[in-house]
Amino acid sequence: MDDDPSVLKSLSRTLRVRAYETKIFSSAREFLEVLPTGTPACLILDLQMPGMTGLELHHQLVKAGVHIPTIIITAHGDGMREPSHPSDIVAVLSKPLRNANLFDALAIALGSAGKMML
Repeated sequence: MDDDPSVLKSLSRTLRVRAYETKIFSSAREFLEVLPTGTPACLILDLQMPGMTGLELHHQLVKAGVHIPTIIITAHGDGMREPSHPSDIVAVLSKPLRNANLFDALAIALGSAGKMML
């Protein structure tokens, strides 16, 4: 999930090349509207989004008892270095993303190929 359409397109394309099934969303609200139809195997969330940040969405999901392995991405390197406590956040990655780091984080989050939401 990212508010920048070019980041969404690029990330989705990179993941599809590796045979990951993806669904993209430009806002937390858009994601929450479809959540009742199925829980993804993994979330990739931008830290800074208008309305509700990726971290706020993650906290809301956990509070509601929805636990999804989550990868946080950010262009703001000092916005969040590493998760401060154990949670479903498996990695915090800086933009521009390095494919090797992304795929390493996905391997941790998924254990194998699966569907995810961006």
